[in-house]
Amino acid sequence: AGNSLSHAEGSVVGSLEYSIGPLGAKLILVLGHTKCGAMMGATQTMLNAQKAAGGGAAPAKKTTLDTLLHGLAPVTQKAQGQLAHGASAEEIGAHAVKVNVFAGMEKLLNYSAPIREKVKSGEVQLHGAVFDIVSGEVNFLGQHPRLPLILGLESGLVDADKTLEAVGDSKALGA
Repeated sequence: AGNSLSHAEGSVVGSLEYSIGPLGAKLILVLGHTKCGAMMGATQTMLNAQKAAGGGAAPAKKTTLDTLLHGLAPVTQKAQGQLAHGASAEEIGAHAVKVNVFAGMEKLLNYSAPIREKVKSGEVQLHGAVFDIVSGEVNFLGQHPRLPLILGLESGLVDADKTLEAVGDSKALGA
């Protein structure tokens, strides 16, 4: 039921560390896919929890699958928040696939010092993509849009005030 990277331990993180270490891989691709059952299940679990919170219904007994799907709640909640109010479960679940790719990228960087350091140094690229299971096409999403913030790279951030000051200073110096 999905590869959610919900915790730091496990074969995925260790395998990736091995691939960028001894095997010398230069690219990590976090790949989601359309019509993802885990994202749809997590979306429905979130929507059911929202309804239960509003109606005071008693929570159902949790299975291991429920625990996995509840662990994806931050992804589905973020996806829901990025869409228009009243978006359908299908729309939220479809958008959650992309949100989960970026969440997976961020978790890899947070969970693994070797991956974080190699991405920070530029030795390894970390990109996301979504595979369309109907058409067979892959939509490449690129690097995480907040990569400089995640890595703590101030040089990757643009400060509009400082940029304007620098332009003013260069004009004052006759540059």
